[in-house]
Amino acid sequence: MTRSRARDTNVCGVTAAIAVIDGKWKTALLWLLEPGPCRPGELRRRLPGLSEKVLTQALREMESDGLVHREMHPGMPLKTEYSLTTFGRELSEALAPLSDWGHRRLARITDSSPVT
Repeated sequence: MTRSRARDTNVCGVTAAIAVIDGKWKTALLWLLEPGPCRPGELRRRLPGLSEKVLTQALREMESDGLVHREMHPGMPLKTEYSLTTFGRELSEALAPLSDWGHRRLARITDSSPVT
């Protein structure tokens, strides 16, 4: 799905929502930011395989979409923290039932797997 779909007003609501969280890392970033603000380095440590470049791109897109807030604290070295906005929290809450469904699906797959 392309980024342009995130701003297309001629799509259904589900498509518009999925366009905002599309990608490998955005839902994980939403989940990690739920408890409170995080620094980029902490986010990278908690998501092995996520490069600094991809993290920066995902956070900037999420900021552009109004999901996260970036706060820069003065000092040396400069300290940057990301947190969910009210809009981002609303999305996270909306995704909670989908997450529950996903966990039930995984449990169902595990329960019905043939024993080898």
